[in-house]
Amino acid sequence: MKYTKNLFTLLTLSLAIFIACSSGDDSIEETITETDYDITSILSKFEGTGLSYAVNGNTVTFTTQDLPNHTSPYWDTSNPLYEDYNGTNSNWRKNPNSIGAQNIVFTITLKPKEASNKQSTPMGAIGISRNGVVFFNQYAAGGDPLTGEINSFDQWLGHPAGTMYHYHIEPTYLTQEFGDDAFLGLLSDGFPVYGPVENGETITNADLDAYHGHTSATSDFPDGIYHYHITSEDPYLNGNGYFGTPGNITR
Repeated sequence: MKYTKNLFTLLTLSLAIFIACSSGDDSIEETITETDYDITSILSKFEGTGLSYAVNGNTVTFTTQDLPNHTSPYWDTSNPLYEDYNGTNSNWRKNPNSIGAQNIVFTITLKPKEASNKQSTPMGAIGISRNGVVFFNQYAAGGDPLTGEINSFDQWLGHPAGTMYHYHIEPTYLTQEFGDDAFLGLLSDGFPVYGPVENGETITNADLDAYHGHTSATSDFPDGIYHYHITSEDPYLNGNGYFGTPGNITR
């Protein structure tokens, strides 16, 4: 009788240990498979004229004067960065605008996640490049295609709207400076923007989803992250809207 009782106790204890271990394994598996992005590591790459940032909990606030750190015919002729157009577009024409200091503030999550309800990008600033110049979407004023407006892009493929300088397409100053596969900035949903090359191959729209991004490893995020790519064809930077939830942009 004593032997039977001890055997029962031993079996009960073994079953309890098995259940506890099984429960622990489930928790470990859940932790391993859960996606948890954190973009804090790339903040040090942001550097530009009149650009600063501050981290507050799980958000970063960028304040930018939106002044390019490169030459342009849109600078006032008295500015040391003024340079006549010397690009390759034979149809180039200067628009009537000029570069002026802004006060644009982005509040962006440091832990971006896919949004359950995707939002379209607005006209105006939709993100910030690593030199503090803002990104615009794939549309010209009035929601028209960029086809004609491209002819007013300077030698680094940016131009001003009013006095707000911006990039719609590849910011060639940045890709020349840091590489065609380099980190170029963030959209306001917190997901990074990269150049037109990945793993030595030129990215095309066919490689990307409807939002103009995909998930893969990058030099900054070797474990992988969702990110956007600049490509040479419409929509260039962003497709049907933000993949994540956009932060706040004020000016």
